[in-house]
Amino acid sequence: MKERYIDLMERTLAAYADEQIVSYFERVKRDGLTEHGFPRMAANIGILIAHGRRTDLMSLFLEMMDFCCEQIPRVKAANDFSVREIVCALMEIETAGAVPAPRLEKWKRDIASIDPYTCYDKYAKSKTDRVFNWALFTTVSEYARHAYGLCNADEFVDIQIPTQLQWLDENGMYRDALYHPPMIYDLVPRGLFSMLLHFGYNGPYRDEIDAMLRRTEPLSLMMQSVTGEVPFGGRSNQFLHNEAMQLIVLEYAADRYHKEGNFQLAGKFKAAALSALDCIERWLDRTPVHHVKNRFPLESRFGCEVYAYFDKYMITLASNLYNAYMLCNDEVVPGEFDVSPMAFKTSDEFTKLFLRAGGYALEFDTDADPHYDASGLGRVHKMGAPSALCLSLPCPAMPKFAVGDHPVAMSLSPGIFSDNYWQFATDAYIGRYELLDMGEGENEAHAKLLCRFFNAKEVTTAYTVDESGVTIKATSSDKLAHMLPAFAFDGETHTDIKVSDRTLEVHYQGYVCRYTTTGKIIDLDEIGYNRNGHYRGFAAIGNKEIEIKITLEKE
Repeated sequence: MKERYIDLMERTLAAYADEQIVSYFERVKRDGLTEHGFPRMAANIGILIAHGRRTDLMSLFLEMMDFCCEQIPRVKAANDFSVREIVCALMEIETAGAVPAPRLEKWKRDIASIDPYTCYDKYAKSKTDRVFNWALFTTVSEYARHAYGLCNADEFVDIQIPTQLQWLDENGMYRDALYHPPMIYDLVPRGLFSMLLHFGYNGPYRDEIDAMLRRTEPLSLMMQSVTGEVPFGGRSNQFLHNEAMQLIVLEYAADRYHKEGNFQLAGKFKAAALSALDCIERWLDRTPVHHVKNRFPLESRFGCEVYAYFDKYMITLASNLYNAYMLCNDEVVPGEFDVSPMAFKTSDEFTKLFLRAGGYALEFDTDADPHYDASGLGRVHKMGAPSALCLSLPCPAMPKFAVGDHPVAMSLSPGIFSDNYWQFATDAYIGRYELLDMGEGENEAHAKLLCRFFNAKEVTTAYTVDESGVTIKATSSDKLAHMLPAFAFDGETHTDIKVSDRTLEVHYQGYVCRYTTTGKIIDLDEIGYNRNGHYRGFAAIGNKEIEIKITLEKE
């Protein structure tokens, strides 16, 4: 499996033509280091060369590495990220003897000369400072230098760690924002904490970090979709490097439990890691390769925040794959991928609810950030089916990433008839959700939510998932509806949408998503956008009660 990580790193680098890498270097030489994408590129090329791959780039790599090692100690350019990556490359190169010793020693002297207080952008000056995840990247970069013998980072690191532990919620998940904490920015710090322990941190906070990881690692299994994907929610979502960051958490857990003799639990985490790897590889199999999960032209930057451009985020996949490679223990025997019935609710800060049964996985957000998501049922996945076929994440009303014109909030959410039009509970200004019940049985999982609308109307919605699909039963004292987003366009391919009074079908890549209802299906004549593509808005409407069945099947 370790070799598979290197294979996928090489395939990631192959997404950049050699001319692109040269052009990237020319821009950096002209403009200087401004962010961590270029050092990340240099480091990954070096790691591949150390493994006997891409030796055709040796001459260019030497020049790139010279530039990075000389500039990083002198220029603030998101070194919080870069130093760890450069150090990892140095370790691999030295182990492989891939570069003449005098040049390697020059690089090591350059990186050893770093003053953390002038090199890094974000760090805590005291243990009570309120700094977020950049300071944790800084911590791991500095401890990587420490582990490689280039500095003594104990004092610096032991100031940073308590400032990061303060952001953990009751479950140990990392809150990278005071409101609507993003799911990826829970996962990233937990991966960084895993790497910190892997590098050998044994200071006063080691036991607290270890306890946090043991508490949160099972949550990663529960929140992982049956497709191998990480949860939706917030910024930086739907990029290929998301699943690679999850791999760091999963591989660390698998290795630890294997060393402790708990081979069954280790195998469970290894199976989850294989599922995440399969997810990544499915996207790398598509050409041209994209760094975000859609097929829009790269120049459109559809689905991407302003900072999430290809040059930086494609190579991030290789970086995260390498970190997972470091933690991977090939002695761990994978178990069966866990698809047993499960119902899980996060803390109130994260506002997420997960159901899984019968090969399906559901994710709800009961109070979504309207800049990235919409409240309601935002994900329905089926093992083997295209993730976006029903819905992989909601469509936000005010997206902070590139989409089409006039976006409309969409999710699988209840609605009421008010002021002569249908209003759906896609944000807290319209309707607020309360979880009434959830649980799992032998073959199913279920939840019941009450939605209170701003005008005092209420809709109670019961969700059940089993091998037959997802059943939604909504009840109210008046007219009611349930929104049904229909996947329409992935940037390259238009789906085939068929609609009748009681049935809505979406045909895509040999699968069909089918909504059937006891109510009547209407076309809302609206378009929503998420990072995966375009969705047409439909709804099932009725009087006091409607039932909807969702199935995803091969055609």
